[in-house]
Amino acid sequence: GDTGVDGVAACFENFKRGVRGEVMPGCGYVARAHDGETIGCGHDSGSGNTRNVGQHAVTLRDPILAVFRQRVRELAEGESPSPVYHPRSFVEENTMTINPLILLAAAVLTCVCGPLSAQNYPAKSIRMVVPFAAGGNTDIIARIVSPEMSKQLGQQIVIDNRGGGGSVIGSEIAAKSPPDGYTLLMVSAAHVINPAMIKKLPYDSIRDFAAISVVADVPTAFVIHPALPVKNVKEFVALARAKPGELNYSTAGRGTVGHLAAELLSSSAKIKMVHVPYKGSGPSIIDLMAGHVQLQMSSMPAVINYAKAGKLRMIAQTGKTRSPAVADVPTMEESGLKGFVVSSGFGLLAPANTPRPIIDRVHGVLVKALAEPAIKNNLSAQGADPVGNRPEDYDAFNKTEIAKWLKVTREAGILPE
Repeated sequence: GDTGVDGVAACFENFKRGVRGEVMPGCGYVARAHDGETIGCGHDSGSGNTRNVGQHAVTLRDPILAVFRQRVRELAEGESPSPVYHPRSFVEENTMTINPLILLAAAVLTCVCGPLSAQNYPAKSIRMVVPFAAGGNTDIIARIVSPEMSKQLGQQIVIDNRGGGGSVIGSEIAAKSPPDGYTLLMVSAAHVINPAMIKKLPYDSIRDFAAISVVADVPTAFVIHPALPVKNVKEFVALARAKPGELNYSTAGRGTVGHLAAELLSSSAKIKMVHVPYKGSGPSIIDLMAGHVQLQMSSMPAVINYAKAGKLRMIAQTGKTRSPAVADVPTMEESGLKGFVVSSGFGLLAPANTPRPIIDRVHGVLVKALAEPAIKNNLSAQGADPVGNRPEDYDAFNKTEIAKWLKVTREAGILPE
């Protein structure tokens, strides 16, 4: 209803297993006056029809229980709960109370069982939606951390690959799932880029999700063909300014991190380059190594081995600090472009209104998993740095990134489609 308390959907998992019309022990209730004023709240002790509202014991007779049962049935069948107010006389006639102050309340009872359901969480397997096909970076990171998380939670985390639409299809599925902790979403930078690239998303990238944590930070690598006569960013910028519109950069497609990172480079360094989009990362890198294009802003895991083999030259990385995987390569900020930070923050989300105790539980096991030496080494081998920051920090990160990419696309004249 309008009580503003999370956990309704989680509570009704119990009711869905067999609604008999009874009030179930352990649920919380809010008594509301007919003018909308909240009188008090408490929890069911499981003893008959007696509820504790604040310090006042209230015994409810059949007419009021009938109202509550109807709300239970509606919620269990998927209908949205709404407050129902009754005149004071209705409550007075059907309520026996120890304290006469309760007679002032015209009440409707609304189940708000977040805390108890969180204590028992998880009671079944958990689905982790990956909005990309199996084998990609997001899928790899999800499969690195999920086994240890499953072990700590005592329930299996099942990876559910729902690729398509630049991560929109899988993200929509997660956004519209019950906020009960049994659906999680592993996202890439596409989550914060899509608001700038897609005109009508079927969800809000902030409001429709509850942030849990950044799982890993994967910096973007600035790589060039070895034949290009530059050794660092300063030399590259000088060359690009001398040859406006003559240098071509490849990407895995329009609206990818590589595309927008290159546009950020163009605006930051005041240079002009030509975008050559490909259908996927593989073909774009092959043509770069063949010399058909001159440069690329690419995910670190996709090009790190080619750079180490000498097939590409990595002149910078875009993280805030240097990645241990390529500690000898300077950052873009170190190379003279202040504020140039681009990362593929792979993060874990849940549907909005997932109870905070459940968010904290998942966050805790994720942080423990990221601290495991084997997992840290596995992520580092992919060019990914484990993070595990607080939900509030991840939420702030998403808001900042969305604002950044909206600004970049506006300045580059890139219109959402």
